[in-house]
Amino acid sequence: MNLRLVIFDVDGTLVDSQASIVAAMTGAFGAEGLPVPERAAILSIVGLSLDHAMLRLAPELAAEIRARLVEGYKAAYHAHRLEQGAAHSPLYPGVAEVLARLAVRPELLMGVATGKSRRGLDALIEAHGLERYFVTRQVADDHPSKPHPSMIHAALDETGVDAGGAVMVGDTSYDMDMARAAGVAGLGVSWGYHAPEALKNAASVIHRVDDLPPALDRIWEKTA
Repeated sequence: MNLRLVIFDVDGTLVDSQASIVAAMTGAFGAEGLPVPERAAILSIVGLSLDHAMLRLAPELAAEIRARLVEGYKAAYHAHRLEQGAAHSPLYPGVAEVLARLAVRPELLMGVATGKSRRGLDALIEAHGLERYFVTRQVADDHPSKPHPSMIHAALDETGVDAGGAVMVGDTSYDMDMARAAGVAGLGVSWGYHAPEALKNAASVIHRVDDLPPALDRIWEKTA
């Protein structure tokens, strides 16, 4: 039996965290007395590590101010998570059911690769009761920002799965570019934060959560 690995992005792919992300970014910029970036600009950087995200949003600011913005964002996001619980970043409809369907396949492993911190990812996984699903968890604490392929390489190493047996599932161009850089197939989803036409390096793009299992099978049929 050839092992397969599905690596999921988190924000915009498994959970809809846009309200919390925008609120935390608004709080961070407001605390520094700075104009808040437009909502579309904030959502465009979801998936990047925070230092890279702040550089994209405010390249004109001094490094020390961007560092304060990062810390301000972390504090605001953490406070919102404590206040809201699982409602802070709700699962997209159908995600829990699809994860359960994939989990019963004996040849299939699942993991995540996210711009979140380990603390944030672990709290989200616990809030939604997803602990049993992900055998590898790659986070921003340990890797360069997407689209660097480090997260995927680590996931492959940890699971022993070849690149040809892995698929990266995500909603942003950063996810698809990371997949290509790592030599694995990228499966784009259209319900997240980047427009489908931005996912140029995706092997395919799906529009419904229920389409995920057959889309994975089609990719693996082509690489078999």
